[in-house]
Amino acid sequence: MSKRDYYEVLGVAREATTEEIKKAYRRMAIQHHPDRNPGDKQAEETFKEAAEAYSVLSDSEKRARYDRFGHAGVGSPGAGGFNPADFSDFADILGDFFGFGDFFGGGRGRQNRMRRGADLRYNLTISFEEAVRGIATKIKIPKLETCLTCEGTGANPATGAVTCNSCSGQGQVRFQQGFFTISKTCPQCGGRGQIIRDPCTACRGNGQLQKEKNLELRIPGGVDNGSRLRVAGEGEAGANGGPPGDLYVVLAVEPHPFFERHGNDLHCSLPIGFTQAALGAEIEVPTLDGKETVRIPEGTQTGTVFRLKGRGVASLNSRARGDQFIKVTVVTPRKLTREQRELFEKLAEISGDEVSEEGSLFEKVWEMFG
Repeated sequence: MSKRDYYEVLGVAREATTEEIKKAYRRMAIQHHPDRNPGDKQAEETFKEAAEAYSVLSDSEKRARYDRFGHAGVGSPGAGGFNPADFSDFADILGDFFGFGDFFGGGRGRQNRMRRGADLRYNLTISFEEAVRGIATKIKIPKLETCLTCEGTGANPATGAVTCNSCSGQGQVRFQQGFFTISKTCPQCGGRGQIIRDPCTACRGNGQLQKEKNLELRIPGGVDNGSRLRVAGEGEAGANGGPPGDLYVVLAVEPHPFFERHGNDLHCSLPIGFTQAALGAEIEVPTLDGKETVRIPEGTQTGTVFRLKGRGVASLNSRARGDQFIKVTVVTPRKLTREQRELFEKLAEISGDEVSEEGSLFEKVWEMFG
């Protein structure tokens, strides 16, 4: 009996993409799988035919030979064409159907497989100065750790675990299902290959214990709000001898009463007196390194910004520093002594600034608008 064209078997065009071929095979395999059609020889043959077609058309080299020479180019089953013993690709395609991951060996020892422990998160609040300069601190982390009594096996160390007699310690059982020899996770031991008859009393058979661990942290200078520090290996213990997870410390930085941070630059607002702004002055400004003198030129207006180069925050893992920006605000005195008032009135007279309502600057402004 001659074989049908592989493209015809899968119901795809000869120019179909690999993804279209994969989808067509998946659809046919689910429809005609022997588990859905018990005792139906026609469905089983269709399933085998589709699998053979897919094994050729999914392989670029085999497909090229088939397109050129037909069935003769890929040989008979087991000789470059469909090999019933090779199910690695089919397990990938049908992995979520009837638990095929287990059927094709994908679940081998799944329950007994080493698993990495979970990562942990710890929220830590630090001050502005601590974020800028760095700090060494201690934290306490609640987490699962490997039980030292049973060394993570979950079994009483005096008796240990026994080999599962159903799977002979393999974690799998095999049986014939129509065309296939199927492997499934052993239902008796859950794939572990061993059975714990006498659990460890310390961890009650879990192999892990909830504990608190004290850790010393070194937070480098230059971190900012939301920075995340990774501490390798300080997450929860892994299962079945797997490696532990990691700990991630997420930082929250408290605001500063004077400085406001923008990246590595610092911004601050500094009030100055009316006479200082008018006459000019030298004033002391707080910085991260102590006080520094800033020259305020005469006639300085509110909102003027001065820069102190290199007085900002140091970059992480670098000596480079940002700058400090100082925005001045001219403060008008609220209450004047008699002497101050007389002096200001004299200044207004000399400057030609009338302080009475009539002839005032405000009146002149309104005259501009008619």
